[in-house]
Amino acid sequence: MDDLEHETTDAKKSRTLVQLAVSFALVAALSFIGGLVVGGKTNTFLSNIPLFSDGLLATPDATADLGDFWKVWNVLEDRFVETHGSTTPNTVERLWGAMEGLTASYGDPYTVFMRPEDAKIFAEDIAGNFSGVGMEIGIKDNILTVIAPLKGTPAERAGIRTGDQVLLIDDTSTEGMSTDEAVKIIRGEKGTTVTFKILRGGSERLEIAVVRDTIHIPTIETATEDGVFVISFYSFSANSGSLFSRALAEFRQTGSRLLLVDLRGNPGGYLESAVSIAGNFLPDGTVVVTEDYNGNQDNIEHRSRGTGALPAGTKVAILIDGGSASASEILAGALQDEGVATIIGSQSFGKGSVQELVKVGSASLKVTVARWLTPSGRSISDGGLTPDIEVAFTPEAAAAGEDPQKVRAIQFLKTGE
Repeated sequence: MDDLEHETTDAKKSRTLVQLAVSFALVAALSFIGGLVVGGKTNTFLSNIPLFSDGLLATPDATADLGDFWKVWNVLEDRFVETHGSTTPNTVERLWGAMEGLTASYGDPYTVFMRPEDAKIFAEDIAGNFSGVGMEIGIKDNILTVIAPLKGTPAERAGIRTGDQVLLIDDTSTEGMSTDEAVKIIRGEKGTTVTFKILRGGSERLEIAVVRDTIHIPTIETATEDGVFVISFYSFSANSGSLFSRALAEFRQTGSRLLLVDLRGNPGGYLESAVSIAGNFLPDGTVVVTEDYNGNQDNIEHRSRGTGALPAGTKVAILIDGGSASASEILAGALQDEGVATIIGSQSFGKGSVQELVKVGSASLKVTVARWLTPSGRSISDGGLTPDIEVAFTPEAAAAGEDPQKVRAIQFLKTGE
């Protein structure tokens, strides 16, 4: 999703970081970036993506033997004959194709070369200028997968679920497709329909049609259940920090000291919002998350600004599942590492990388440059977070209107067991 304003020291080095606002995952079947920076200030959401102008190094790598590349180029130039459905690309299009192939060879679903037309669509998406179905998507086990349908959106109403594997979008196979390519197909005019061929649970095959619409995403809902105050958190938007503070004020008024934060199906959003909310639980100066650049530049530590808003003696549990990603994993991972919350539910998605958006002429390159580390040094991308108490949420339970994960969390908060 898209995120808050936050300026890093590194942003002033050789590139400008700008936090994007409005989860790309929201509006169209969003792709999962985890971080994006564009412009001047850092609006980090799932991760951050810096954009810097084309002052890039163009010196050839002397160790690269391009003889075979030029052989292939010349054979295609001299011998290729168009057949039904094929075309002869011009020189620029061939170069773009070569750059796409080079980028794809890194095997990272979040590192993508975008031709000018795709770069333009991507820029529109992160600005929120489109309609879609309202689900977050990512690549898991090399398959396009639904991270989470967003609450109250067309995708959720149509029956799309967390963990659904997308085999076809309309009649287009998703095999080898990046999230950016998928978003390009899924987004479209309000009122039009997109059809998904879904594999659910490894065996059930479904066809689900979704009517595109403008996406409006709720952020926070509160309720008291059996003496436990529950904050259900659906996305990390730019104002999530202030909304969470209001929810905590409501919590204090109840007199309860049992707090359950439900992050299930929350695909992330602004990094800065996650750091801000963590400040309600962690002392001032405590590391919430680290951007690890693997020695390419200094790591960036995001620290709590310790607001002390949490009432003394509060017992905290956090619910996560496969739809909890990015900013959700940052918040839950920090509180788990610091021992201030017990994590309950099922394994989180595992989206913990940082991308930069690099302008290359009229095209763009989105490249993974760092990974998120929890305070103890765990990489969120390495399989996500494992709950302290694992509880499955089966299709049978969902069909019966039951919520065993929440029931277990309330039990734990009330009894300690």
